[in-house]
Amino acid sequence: MRAVRWAMGGMPVDTGILIGVAALAAVCVLLSAVCVVLVVRLSREVREGRERADASTRDAERLAAALDELAATGARADASLAALLQRAASDAAVDAERFDVVAREFNRSVVRMDALRREVQNQLGQNRDVMEAKIGEVRTTVDQQLGLIREDNERQLERMRLTVDEKLQATLENRLARSFKQVSDQLEAVYRGLGDMQGIAAGVGDLKRVLANVKTRGMLGEVQLGAILADILAPEQYARNVATRPGSAERVEFAVKIPVEGADPVWLPIDAKFPGDTYEHLRGAMEAGDTDRLAAARKQLEQRIKLEAKDISTKYISVPETTNFAIMFLPFEGLYAEVVDTPGLIESLQRDYQVSVAGPSTMAAILNSLQMSYQSFAFQRRADEIQRVLSAVKAELPRYQAALQKAYDQINRAGSTVESIMTTRTRAIERKLRSVTAMEDEREAARVFEDDESVPVAVEVEVDEQDAPGEADA
Repeated sequence: MRAVRWAMGGMPVDTGILIGVAALAAVCVLLSAVCVVLVVRLSREVREGRERADASTRDAERLAAALDELAATGARADASLAALLQRAASDAAVDAERFDVVAREFNRSVVRMDALRREVQNQLGQNRDVMEAKIGEVRTTVDQQLGLIREDNERQLERMRLTVDEKLQATLENRLARSFKQVSDQLEAVYRGLGDMQGIAAGVGDLKRVLANVKTRGMLGEVQLGAILADILAPEQYARNVATRPGSAERVEFAVKIPVEGADPVWLPIDAKFPGDTYEHLRGAMEAGDTDRLAAARKQLEQRIKLEAKDISTKYISVPETTNFAIMFLPFEGLYAEVVDTPGLIESLQRDYQVSVAGPSTMAAILNSLQMSYQSFAFQRRADEIQRVLSAVKAELPRYQAALQKAYDQINRAGSTVESIMTTRTRAIERKLRSVTAMEDEREAARVFEDDESVPVAVEVEVDEQDAPGEADA
């Protein structure tokens, strides 16, 4: 270590000694601080000890006062205990006397209970003997009855087995007979079906021949249209082969009567058309898939339909004898679908020729709507009559209500009288019969009532004068 010269004295001083001196001074300072803290804490503890001593003194004083009060209380308790002992001694004598009385009563009760117990035991023994004898008799009777029931059940089961066997045999025979009959009927039905198929094949050939003829094709459409009209309309609502144009010899196949308010009905011409050749060409082109032939066939069908519509418009429409339009009936849905699918054809027919096109289903819908119009027209014609009937009903209604109220009042009065008979009169009869002894033999009582039924009895019910007229009416 290097030497340091002291500034004042000029003497060299070692650095370690200086550090030691500084450390010693710091320790002294620290010890002084600790001593100060200990002195402060000791003085605080002395102060707290003095306070606790003062509190202990006060507690001791209070405890001494409490001991004095407790001693006084003990003296009072001793006096009370002595009084209670004297009272308990007097009560013990009374209780001992009472106990003696109760003991004597209890002994007498025990004696009576013993006598009753012996009597009950004797009765139970006698009843046990009687019950055992009766149970033995019942057991013997039950065994005999069970034996008889067992034998009867065996006989019944044997008869049931025989009956079931007979019924099973009969049922089996009947079912076999029915099965063979069903098989024979089904075979016969198969034979008939084969015959029907042959008839259908012949009918198809006849239908082809019919459709090949133009006249028969027209008849086919006419017959179908007539059947639809007959199914939906009444016979007086349409006519066949009607001359709709005055002075003309042309007659439409069917015409429907359209009612007009305040005038005679007008005719709605309906004519059946069936361009079979043109439709067959169209079907052939569609099946062959030839686009050119298909377009040409559709063009030819459109021209043919327009010619038929022009013919209907020229021959059968005549306003005011007819409606301002007519209906062309096409007998096949396929033909009707082709006409409807042709762009602008339906509008052209309605605009140029006043002709509407209808197929079988469409025709039925049109006729149903016409039927509804007939009903509406009939309802309008009968509206005045319905109004008169409703007016008469309205005029009659107050009288009906008055009569109904009168009947209701009479029914209420009759009900009050019946209730009086069922309650007041019945209780009066019961009071009068209370002293009469009923018959114990029910059969004798029934015989007496049977004898009394043969003698007519008139029962008169007295009614108040004010209720008599209403009850008589009821």
